[in-house]
Amino acid sequence: MSTELTHAEADSAHAAAGPRPVGGALLLVLALLSAVAPFATDMYLPAFPQMTEELSVSATAVQLSLTAFLVGVTIGQLVFGPISDRWGRRSPLLAGAVLCVVASAIVVWAPNITVLVVARFAQGLGGAAGMVIGRAIISDLARGKDAARAFSLMMIVVGVAPVVAPLVGGFLVGPIGWRGILAVVLALAVAMMVSTVAVIRETLPPERRAAISSERRGSSSPLAALRSRAFLGYAVAFAFAFAVMMAYISASPFLYQEMIGLGAAGYGLAFGANALALMVTSAVAARLTRTRSVRSLVGAGVSAILVFTGVLGMLVILDVGAGWLALPIFGAVGSCGLVFGNATALALQAVPEAAGSASAILGAAQFALAAVVSPLVSIRGENTAGPLAVVMLMSAVIAVLAFLFAAQSGTTTARPRRSFAASLR
Repeated sequence: MSTELTHAEADSAHAAAGPRPVGGALLLVLALLSAVAPFATDMYLPAFPQMTEELSVSATAVQLSLTAFLVGVTIGQLVFGPISDRWGRRSPLLAGAVLCVVASAIVVWAPNITVLVVARFAQGLGGAAGMVIGRAIISDLARGKDAARAFSLMMIVVGVAPVVAPLVGGFLVGPIGWRGILAVVLALAVAMMVSTVAVIRETLPPERRAAISSERRGSSSPLAALRSRAFLGYAVAFAFAFAVMMAYISASPFLYQEMIGLGAAGYGLAFGANALALMVTSAVAARLTRTRSVRSLVGAGVSAILVFTGVLGMLVILDVGAGWLALPIFGAVGSCGLVFGNATALALQAVPEAAGSASAILGAAQFALAAVVSPLVSIRGENTAGPLAVVMLMSAVIAVLAFLFAAQSGTTTARPRRSFAASLR
């Protein structure tokens, strides 16, 4: 049986399960849950110089607050994902939301860098719950094309957040300062907590939790599926496609301003154009799942990324004008929209009985790679795009190889799921 359910099968499953009381509001809340951490990561970056001066510390010390947050997000996903498989989705999600709000409040009023760094770690730890459990909730409710469509729509917000957040921070740092920017993050955390209480309902009933615990003690543990070709391949493809985008984000100030010579306004326009490309492609990917297989969309996405990053590498080797480099980067970032949501859906549907743990691994790999590629793109200074081209191209190659690895996996029997698309109506 194919890993992707047909529309008839999905509709049949939905009819048997009955309608869901939540619809578009659920998708919006899940998008908010997943976007809080990216906004908390990137929005205050333009305020680093101001923080260095006001806190009377070195730039390295301020950078440590970002590192602490990323470590917290990575560990938090590895903690909250498996917990949600055992105790359900809603309670751990609420616990994470409360921790994120409390830590965010401490961050805003932190009297010194030590308190700020510790609070940022706790903020990342709590914020990770929304990211990892949000993906698991979709996996609980939907499979196949419905899940891919839901993830792609959610990725319109999630995928654009790391691109838009620094721009928002750049506009706000002057009027409200770095504490004001972190107060905006606090407001987002409060919105996450309130919307979780108001909208999210338990999607992993006790009988399924008991089944998971029982199977983990047996010989056919669902966690064994985390070593399957399908999960590993699609997870790696997703993570390295995300690495392509993070390499671009990390190098963009140097590329657009130092090499191409754009001013602040021009940099904002170029950055915004790439964000728009990602949004449009994510929306198109959601629509294409109605007529195309999810696997083929991922294949087209990673192939396009490879082509555009290959062109980028050729232009760097040929030493053409730096302005030409913006074109293949635009194409590569836009192509990520075909991969993010669809690869996530395929990875999680490979392990339906351990969705929380699988989501944790997916998210941890995503942030770990982001932390690795960010410093690599500037390893030879700010006046060359060579490292950027190498990092983006190598990430694209690995994403393609991982996709091919997953595509050769055997088919699995998909358990009928409630149609997520129907719950949006």
